[in-house]
Amino acid sequence: MRSLRSRRGWGIGAVVAAGVSGVLIVQGVSGGGADSAADDGKPASGPIASEEYAAALKVAADGDSATLAKRDTKPFSMLGVTWSDPSATIAGKVEVRTRDAGTDTWSSWLELGTDSGPGDEGATRAGTEPVWVGASDGVEVRVDGKASAELPEGLRVDMIDPGTGGSVSDLEPAAYVAAESATPDATTTPEVTESASPTATDSASASASASASESTSAAPSTSASASASPSASASASASATPSASTSTGTTAPTSTAAKPPITSRAGWGADESLSPESPDYLANGIKAVAVHHSAGTNDYTCAESASIIRGIYTYHVKTNGWKDIGYNFLVDKCGTIFEGRKGGVDKAVLGAHTYGFNTQTTGVSVLGDYSKVVPPTAVLTSVARVAAWKLGQYGVNPTGTTTLTAGAAGTSEYNTRTWETGDKLSFPTIFGHGDSYATECPGTNLHAALPTIRAYAAGPVSGLALKSVTGAGTSGTRTYTKSAITVGWSATTPAALISKYEVLVDGKTAATKAGSVTSASVNLALGTHTVSVRATHISGKTTTTAAATVVAETTAPAFTTAPNLALRTGTVSTTAVPVTLKWKATDTAALKEVRLTAPVAKTYGPTVTSAALTSKSGSATTWSMTAYDQAGNTKAASVAGTPVILQETSATRTGTWTTKSSTSYLGGKSYSSSAKNASLTWTFTGRSAALAVSRASTSGQVNVFVDGVKAATVDLKSSTTKYRDAIWTKSWSASAKHTVKIVVVGTTGRPAVTTDGLVYLK
Repeated sequence: MRSLRSRRGWGIGAVVAAGVSGVLIVQGVSGGGADSAADDGKPASGPIASEEYAAALKVAADGDSATLAKRDTKPFSMLGVTWSDPSATIAGKVEVRTRDAGTDTWSSWLELGTDSGPGDEGATRAGTEPVWVGASDGVEVRVDGKASAELPEGLRVDMIDPGTGGSVSDLEPAAYVAAESATPDATTTPEVTESASPTATDSASASASASASESTSAAPSTSASASASPSASASASASATPSASTSTGTTAPTSTAAKPPITSRAGWGADESLSPESPDYLANGIKAVAVHHSAGTNDYTCAESASIIRGIYTYHVKTNGWKDIGYNFLVDKCGTIFEGRKGGVDKAVLGAHTYGFNTQTTGVSVLGDYSKVVPPTAVLTSVARVAAWKLGQYGVNPTGTTTLTAGAAGTSEYNTRTWETGDKLSFPTIFGHGDSYATECPGTNLHAALPTIRAYAAGPVSGLALKSVTGAGTSGTRTYTKSAITVGWSATTPAALISKYEVLVDGKTAATKAGSVTSASVNLALGTHTVSVRATHISGKTTTTAAATVVAETTAPAFTTAPNLALRTGTVSTTAVPVTLKWKATDTAALKEVRLTAPVAKTYGPTVTSAALTSKSGSATTWSMTAYDQAGNTKAASVAGTPVILQETSATRTGTWTTKSSTSYLGGKSYSSSAKNASLTWTFTGRSAALAVSRASTSGQVNVFVDGVKAATVDLKSSTTKYRDAIWTKSWSASAKHTVKIVVVGTTGRPAVTTDGLVYLK
């Protein structure tokens, strides 16, 4: 079982112990002030009435324990255990379990937090933290006190049905179960009845306390008369803040940070008739934000958040006798922000949330138990947004520290610090409740996340990076485009904390996007530019990425060497004659690639200037090419050619030649000769020629003459047998009439040569 402190979390600090001399009492401000309508743009649902039921606990004869046996109840969703004396505390363990509505299923025992501290001024009862249990219709309670301390009188369990949508007039009034000091006999259990208003005794107590409060407020003092009520005495003795002078609490200062969306009291269905008193305001504005959690369950749905808040409101006001809900703001696990205590979200409303420091702080409570789970980013973001906005109204740095005057003696849960009333203490401007009181609130996980909340609230945007600049292409560190680019970026700061992004071109804003957007398109003028992204935090602080270099240009590439074809060595067939395609492309900025688009599709890098290809014999083929630069500019060029195979039978012969037949030969036949000086001569008009032969290990040599001039001696010998092998080629810059003559050398020991014709490019 978790300790008492680990279960607590509401942390309702006493206004009385905060020092009333620091509170400005303002009459005539009612409802939710400027924010009584739904601040999130949604229509207000209107007031929703809640009902409260109570049942007295049976205290054991020794006064060390108390119980309430299992019993049926009317429907409820929230409960707490309370006692009569608002200044008393309970030592020991308070546990409850409930039955799921309409079932026979009982929950496990749930320990309630008892270390919340004194309540609001004028409180009529003290109690545990209220806990959300969901729809229930049965309850059982056990209290195990400590032998060294008797349990307080008037113990009872208070159960709250926060309502689901009916108006106040739809529900019948009811009465509290009277809190009796006498213990019921073993066979009698108090009737579980509906409640509507405090008893006359409670009302009188509240009235006396209120009178004492007004008297103390009128003449601030660090002491109280002997006739003051216990609450007023505690308030006066604990008071150590400066006297109020010119009020800043009722004003709505402009903040350095944007105001977040906030669901108003009307939006969550507050029944304003429960808290008719006018709100009080901080005399000297807000110096810090206190972060809390509600403890209890994390299993609620966010659709239930409004009901939970109505339950807390009812518990604080009807059960404990406070003037209003204790917190200034509440946040659910989905990140929805709710207005808490009335008086205007944009004003410095005095809450009851951080014992000893209420007159200098505003309180934000997160629904859930964050000693059990890690707070989601949505929670951290919303708490940071509230903190940035409220602190920004008073020029307070969310990552700084501030000096607060203790309105009561205390001890910190999260460090060893203790203090006395009137001590001046240094706190972070965003701190956890447990930093100022002996409580685990806001939970160990949420407390550990406070540095993140401070950084979120203060800014600037973190983790900002330029992820991409997309034009037509990138070469090295430069991006190229004709004009349009798309800029992409990312940041680790949640989008809700980012006011806007700006794309900067040469330091000037070219595009502006919302904080949830991570890309933008812009058009650039011709030339070389720097492109960066600037993020503006809700605080107004800015962060700018490193700049990228972008070149906008519209000059097309050029083919400095036009595409041209030549025959090449390799195996020849009627469907695939080996050819070489050559070209040279350049660009004034950055050549990206050259694409061959016909008769086949291929892409070549910017430094490639030739390609080995094949072409069909006897067919005119156009080879089409396009050069691309990085900016997307293009230049097209082409060359046409027709490979023609001249059979050996078309040659002029001298000497002895023998015809050989085989399907391996071009046309099925070839000429072979071993006679020295035997020759074959072909005449053609073209710009490239290739000699096709058959080769073996016994093949000899031929001399090749071009236009009557010896061009080469070619050895046909090969370790492997080859057919239709283009062994020698010759090309010219332009098409013309040429003769190619081969002469048998008569090589000693291997005089034979076999020719398979001549190929030329027409």
